[in-house]
Amino acid sequence: MIQAANISLRLGKRALFEDVNIKFTEGNCYGLIGANGAGKSTFLKILSGVIEPTSGDIIITPGQRLSVLEQDHFKYDAYTVLDTVIMGNQRLYEIRNEKDALYAKEDFSDEDGIRASELEAEFAEMDGWNAESDAENLLNGLGVDNQYHYQMMSEIPAAIKVKVLLAKALFGNPDILLLDEPTNHLDLDAIAWLEEFLINFENTVIVVSHDRYFLNKVCTNIADIDYGKIQLYAGNYDFWYESSTLMQKQRKEANKKKEEQIKELKEFIARFSANASKSKQATSRKKALEKIELEDIRPSSRKYPYIDFRPQREIGNDVLFVSNVSKTINGKKILDNISFNVNHDDKIAFVGGNEAAKTLLFQILMGEMEPDEGDIKWGVTTSQSYFPKDNTKIFDNDLTIAEWLTQFSEIKDASYVRGFLGRMLFAGEEGVKKMRVLSGGEKVRVLLSRMMIEASNVLVLDEPTDHLDMESIAALNTGLQKFPGVLLFSSRDHQIVETTANRIIEIMPDGTIVDKVGTYDEYLDSDINARKRTVYNTAEDEENDD
Repeated sequence: MIQAANISLRLGKRALFEDVNIKFTEGNCYGLIGANGAGKSTFLKILSGVIEPTSGDIIITPGQRLSVLEQDHFKYDAYTVLDTVIMGNQRLYEIRNEKDALYAKEDFSDEDGIRASELEAEFAEMDGWNAESDAENLLNGLGVDNQYHYQMMSEIPAAIKVKVLLAKALFGNPDILLLDEPTNHLDLDAIAWLEEFLINFENTVIVVSHDRYFLNKVCTNIADIDYGKIQLYAGNYDFWYESSTLMQKQRKEANKKKEEQIKELKEFIARFSANASKSKQATSRKKALEKIELEDIRPSSRKYPYIDFRPQREIGNDVLFVSNVSKTINGKKILDNISFNVNHDDKIAFVGGNEAAKTLLFQILMGEMEPDEGDIKWGVTTSQSYFPKDNTKIFDNDLTIAEWLTQFSEIKDASYVRGFLGRMLFAGEEGVKKMRVLSGGEKVRVLLSRMMIEASNVLVLDEPTDHLDMESIAALNTGLQKFPGVLLFSSRDHQIVETTANRIIEIMPDGTIVDKVGTYDEYLDSDINARKRTVYNTAEDEENDD
């Protein structure tokens, strides 16, 4: 059990948390949600002891071990991958090292023997003999191939480090597990494995995530941060959304009835307060009026952008023809003789663990890279808008958001362009922000603004949910569902893939594809045995990308 008792945190004059009281108990998984800037990650740091609150206490059941998903990708560069994972149980790691050091001594004494015996007993009690195999099972489950297990952390790609640090947090059955955005940079296979792990985890989990499907799968409770308070709801994310919406509606309706009652009482008092025969009744009404209190209903701090892709031109039957496309990078064949045609009503999700292959295919489709072999042909009625995974070069300029976006608009009127920015939460002075100073989430919203203003009938999106908050992801999900044109996209967000795609193309480890019509869940069900494959790690490609 871990409990926050009267926790407050002030940053200058701003109170981020005010008298928060909440208890997280064993056997439950708590989804910690809230708008950007509400303090989700900060609250996890308070729980873990990284940040001291201004006032209040964090209470943990004595003897319980707390484990945290760390964000520093360079902290363990001097250690092997397996050692890093085992360090998830620091005491076990220390016992193993001390024990090994004793046995390596040439002048092994009686005292050393007694100490080694004590360590062996504690090591066995902590199931230390299975530590390496347990660590390997976690790594394999997350898609970290055996070839990396004995490498130094400094030698492996950044995408693999993310998985190793997650395995470290999960290692050794911690009593309390704190996870801040654990699905970030994980492919859908690894996310599915993590979901099953947490569903079967019997201790306390507190997780921050922008993945609604993930929260619905793993959470038994939702802890909602809004205006410095944390409200606890039983159930998963969808239950929280329905419950909180209903509660807000009920409060508004109750206030409306009270306002009507207040109006009637005031009218009676005004009419009869000077009337001697009605004076007692007027006095009674005054007392009743004083007792009526309207509930202080603050609007949520969450802000939802409005995402609506409206193509300027209707698309024809001939959309895209991909014929025998192959591409080799640094001697490794990433795409191998790929062929597929796109129809005018297709919404295609490109899936699979080979992240580099999906990005490479999109770059070839958009003319940013030439294939070694094969042809790409777009239909004459098509117009394409592209959301690239790497947008670094796009924002390397001194233009304001409004100036940059105007370049892509047929209508150069400032108010017209500002309208698109306003929908994406860049109102007023936000529209004159410089491109190069934007945050990750702001960059994504700017690129989506461009896609809206271009009014194309084909959208190509490579991981558009990276850096977005949950509200923006929900708005994007709605916008993609409503879009009447063709979609070609990849996303780690299961819910977007499931609710948007009507066709799935998986790029296999050998660079070939599996192409099936249907939803993502239907694809998983139909292909369940084939998916029990070794997860493909594109380490060399990722190193080159870095």
